[in-house]
Amino acid sequence: MRTDLEYIDSLRRLNTVIYASGEKLDNFADHPLIRPHINAAAMTYKMAHDPEFEDLLTVKSHLTGRKINRFTHIHQGPEDLVKKVKMLRAISQQTGSCYQRCVGFDGINALYSTTYDIDQQYGSDYHRRMKNYVEHLQETDNMVVGAMTDPKGDRGLKPGQQDDPDMYVHVIEKNDEGIVIRGAKTHQTGAVNSHEILIMPTVALTEEDKNYALACAVPIDAPGVLHIFGRQVNDSRKFDQIDQGNACFGVVGGEALTILEDVFVPWERVFMCGEYDFAGTLVERFACYHRQNYGGCKGGVSDVIVGASTAIAKMNGVERASHIKDKIVEMIHLTETVYCCSIACSSQGRSTPSGAYGVDPLLANVGKLNITRFIYEICRISHDIAGGLLATLPSEKDFKHPEIGPYMEKYIKGVSGTPSEERYRILRLLENMTAGTALVESMHGAGSPQAQRVMILRQGNLAHKEKLARKMAGIESESD
Repeated sequence: MRTDLEYIDSLRRLNTVIYASGEKLDNFADHPLIRPHINAAAMTYKMAHDPEFEDLLTVKSHLTGRKINRFTHIHQGPEDLVKKVKMLRAISQQTGSCYQRCVGFDGINALYSTTYDIDQQYGSDYHRRMKNYVEHLQETDNMVVGAMTDPKGDRGLKPGQQDDPDMYVHVIEKNDEGIVIRGAKTHQTGAVNSHEILIMPTVALTEEDKNYALACAVPIDAPGVLHIFGRQVNDSRKFDQIDQGNACFGVVGGEALTILEDVFVPWERVFMCGEYDFAGTLVERFACYHRQNYGGCKGGVSDVIVGASTAIAKMNGVERASHIKDKIVEMIHLTETVYCCSIACSSQGRSTPSGAYGVDPLLANVGKLNITRFIYEICRISHDIAGGLLATLPSEKDFKHPEIGPYMEKYIKGVSGTPSEERYRILRLLENMTAGTALVESMHGAGSPQAQRVMILRQGNLAHKEKLARKMAGIESESD
């Protein structure tokens, strides 16, 4: 297993092509825009070597019997699924930000079971390739960006109906050695600081879309791959220190638009190619795994927000007020509610024919739908507690200025005994974690709320519930 320093050093050896704000980044591993996200991902390596977290972040491989980082593991039972959620919460408590390895983790698990099913129907060789790929990840401890979301173009049209066929990643050539693919993937969390890309379809497909039924793995710096780094709210503050809020780990996951311009993929790294009837299965399995995560990672982030809200209440001298206590209780209640959903869908996990375990899909989707509401409410309450200064603080350059700095020191002060800079830092941390990009990710990460509603309706078993009601009302028929 890699250490955090080995992970960071490994990025420097890559030839990853990254553009940001109109410039090509030569030394991206040390660039202020990228480095906080690298630091967050590095925690997934560092904590695996910490005895306090070893049980959560490491596990024995079912393929080799060796000790591995859990982010390269295939779930073998409900215990693995529960430990995954606990692991995510623990890491979020340390970073207060996204650490970016979850999408690839969920992708390898979704593909592991789906390739098995494809082979059973078509006699293909995908599952062997997938197992070999998982062993490769476990041996190298490589970080994988799961690439699912396509640009989509006209969302009223299927992939094969688009005016521009590149709106969804697709195969443009096949030969004896492999395939050539073209297109793009959007909102790619952690793409710029990963080692590999795991490409998957983003929607269910029909026969006319078979060239889009594609799953494969590509090195992050393969010829034809480039990344355009996304902007975030207040990202120019990454060149500052205090104003950044969470200076070490940043905010969210450093998303990018990933371009795939005629990229060659050898057959050994192709896990689906034309089996359109399994695209929907793969998408649903991945979505459920990824929605399972949110009560863990957002639970940990919320723990930090609750802590920062408690700290600023003390600095403001209002921590004993009954309404402040009630608000803190509500924040804790909402945090534990989203965490409970993730634990529940994990503990109710079930085996797939491949032997890998998946989560309860209904509970996973309920949990993610709760996130789209409850995180906003947690953040709203934190703003209520913190006060208006959260949004109007002058720059840290003013705070450190030889002439006006003393005024900042005097008038930013709260209760006696608390340094003004500490109050300043807590307010900036809250601003960083509760505004802008972080909330949008909570809404749309792992699919929009409507995507969860569709799955909840599909998994809700309404026919059974109606039958229960009809029987209780005394109107059941022989057909019931």
